[in-house]
Amino acid sequence: MSATTARPTAPRHALPDPGERVPSISLPIVAIFTGALTVFTLSTWAALTDRLPTLATVLLSATAIFVLFTVLHDAAHYSVSTRRWVNVAFGRVAMFFVSPLISFKSFAFIHIEHHRNTNDEDNDPDHFVSGAPLWQVPVRFALMDVPYLAFLVRNVRRRPRAEVLETAALLVLSGAVIVACAVTGHLWTLAVVYLIPERVAMFVLAWWFDWLPHHDLEDTQQENRYRATRNRVGSEWILTPLLLSQNYHLVHHLHPSIPFHRYVAAWRRNEEAYLERDAAIGTVFGQQLDADEYRDWKQLNGKLARLLPVRMPKRSSAHAAKLHPVRVAGVDRLTDDSVLIRFDVPDELSEQFSFEPGQHISVRTDLGGEDVRRNYSICSSATSGTLAIAVKHIPGGAFSTFAMEQLRAGDSLDLMTPTGSFGTALDPLATKNYVAVVAGSGITPVLSILQTTLAVETESRFTLVYGNRDADSTMFRAELDDLEARYADRLRIIHVRSRDPRHPADLRGRIDRPRLEAWLASDLAMADVDEWFLCGPVEMVGDLHGLLLEHGAEPDRVHVELFHGYQTASVTDGFEPATVSISLRGGQHEVELDAGDTVLESALKAGLDAPYACLGGACGTCRAKVVLGSVAMEQNFALSPAVVEEGYVLTCQSRPTTPSVSVDYDA
Repeated sequence: MSATTARPTAPRHALPDPGERVPSISLPIVAIFTGALTVFTLSTWAALTDRLPTLATVLLSATAIFVLFTVLHDAAHYSVSTRRWVNVAFGRVAMFFVSPLISFKSFAFIHIEHHRNTNDEDNDPDHFVSGAPLWQVPVRFALMDVPYLAFLVRNVRRRPRAEVLETAALLVLSGAVIVACAVTGHLWTLAVVYLIPERVAMFVLAWWFDWLPHHDLEDTQQENRYRATRNRVGSEWILTPLLLSQNYHLVHHLHPSIPFHRYVAAWRRNEEAYLERDAAIGTVFGQQLDADEYRDWKQLNGKLARLLPVRMPKRSSAHAAKLHPVRVAGVDRLTDDSVLIRFDVPDELSEQFSFEPGQHISVRTDLGGEDVRRNYSICSSATSGTLAIAVKHIPGGAFSTFAMEQLRAGDSLDLMTPTGSFGTALDPLATKNYVAVVAGSGITPVLSILQTTLAVETESRFTLVYGNRDADSTMFRAELDDLEARYADRLRIIHVRSRDPRHPADLRGRIDRPRLEAWLASDLAMADVDEWFLCGPVEMVGDLHGLLLEHGAEPDRVHVELFHGYQTASVTDGFEPATVSISLRGGQHEVELDAGDTVLESALKAGLDAPYACLGGACGTCRAKVVLGSVAMEQNFALSPAVVEEGYVLTCQSRPTTPSVSVDYDA
C-alpha cells in the first residue's frame, strides 16, 4: 500500500488588475492576420509557378502559419474583439491553416482546459509536450495536435453535437484532400505548399508556446497560478517580437482575456505585485530567478533591455569526487616546457564536471604498468563551457613528461570531478577590487578566477602580479595580453621577471616579502583590496600570506592555493588503532585503522576508491566531514578556518584521536 501527500497550496491573493481591456477590434491582430495570409498566398503562388526554391516556400508558409496561431490563440480567448462573432470568424480562418483536423470551437475548449489544468499530468492536454522527456521532445513537438484529438475523443460527450460534427467533417475533408492529391500525382505539391510548412510551424509552436513557458514546473494552475507557468526575461528586443509576446506567458495565464500585444504592459503595471506572489521567472538561458534575484538581474541589465543574462558558474553535481574516462580534445604547446590540455566532456557528464573558478581536477592514467595520479587546477573560465588544464614539465616527472611528449587528441584519461575552494563567491552586482600574486604555473587557477570574475562582475577590478623567469617562460602570455586589451579599464597585469635583463629594474627579480611590502605601501594599498589570491611555491605563498595577515588582512579574504604540501614522515607515536566508518558515494563502510595511519590510508588499504591527489594537504580533493569522534589534522593548506569549524578535514592529514570515527565524503 502506498500513500501520496498533496503539495501545500500557495496562499491565495487577489489577482492584480492588468489595466488592459479587450478592444472593439484588435488592430495588431488584424495586421498580422492580413500579413500572414498575404505571405501564405504569395508563397503558394511562388511554389506553383516555380518562382522560389522549395526551402524558401516552406519557410515562408511555415512563418505565416506560425503567426496565424496567435490570431487563433487570441480568438480562442475572445481577445480579438468585444464582438463574439468577430473572434469566431478570425478563429475559424486561422484554425484552418494551423490544423484543419480540429474545429475552432473544439480547439477553444481544449485550450481552455489547458488553462484550467496546467501541468496536471492527467488533465492538461499540453502536458504531452511540456512534460515530455528530453529524448522524446522532437517527436512530440511535431505531433502536438495528436493529444488534442485524443483529449477531444475522451470528452466527446461533453461537447455540443454541432462542434463534434464540424471536427469530424474537417477530419474527413483533410483525409480526402490528401488521398485526392496522392491519386492525381499532386501529393508533393500539397506537401510543399501546406503539409510540410504546417508540421514545421507546429514544431515551433509546441516549443515556443508550450514547452518553454511550462517545462519543469511542478505546480498546477489550481495549486499556484503564479508558478504554473513562467515569464522568460532577457533580450526582449528580439525575444518579444519573435515569440509574439509569449515570453510573458505568465501574464497570459493570469489574465487570459487581454490581447497578446499588451502582456508586457500588464507585467510592468503590476510587476511588484506579481513578485510579492513569488511569480515564476526564467532567463533566456533557462536560469530560474526568485523575486530578489530578478530584481538584481533587472538592475544589472537595465530596464529589461538588450543585455543577455549573466551565466553564473556552478559547482559539480557529483556528491563525492569520482573518476570518469574523458577524451582529450586537444594538446597545445604553451611554452617550451608546458602544454594546455583540453577535454571533450560527454554531455551526460557535463553537470558533474561543472566547476567554479579556482577548482581543480585529478588526472589518472597508467604509465608502464604504474598507476599515476596528479592534481591540476582548471585554467578555463567557468562560464566558457570548456574544461582545460595546463601541465608544466617537471624534470623526471612521470605524467608531465608523458603529457609533453606522448599525449595526443583522441587519447583518454581518467578525470576526477572538480574539487577545491580556492575561489570566492561571485555577485553580478558587486564592485570589488581583487589582487592575485602568482608565480610560474600558479597562474592556472588564477586565470580561471580572473576570466570568470571579469565576465560576471562587470564593475569589479582585478590586478595580477605574475612572476616568471622571462617572457618566453610565461604561460598564457598571449591570452593575458588579450584579456588586458579587452578589460583595459578593469584589469592590470604586473609582470615580474627574474632572468630578463631588459625588464624594468623595479620589476626584475623574484616576488618576495620585501617586494610585496613595498607594493603595499604604494600601488596595492591594503584598504583598497577586497580579496587576495596567492598561488605558487610553498615558501613564497607562506611568506606573503603571513605578511598580509600582519598588515591587517582578514584571514578569510586571503585565499591560498598550493600545488603540493610539505611531505612529512609517517607518525605512530601517540596514536592508537581505531575503527573508522566511511560514507562514500551513498555507501557505508567500516574499516580498521592501524595506529598512525590517516583516515585516507585506512580507506585505501580497505580497497575503497576514496578521492585523493596530492597527499600533502594542499589540494583539498580528499575533503570529508567528521560526523562522529575526532581527528588531529597535521597540515592544511586547502580548507578555510570557517570550513574546518564546520567539521571538514583533509583525510590525507587526519589521524583519529578517539577509538571510533565516522567521516562522510558525500557531505
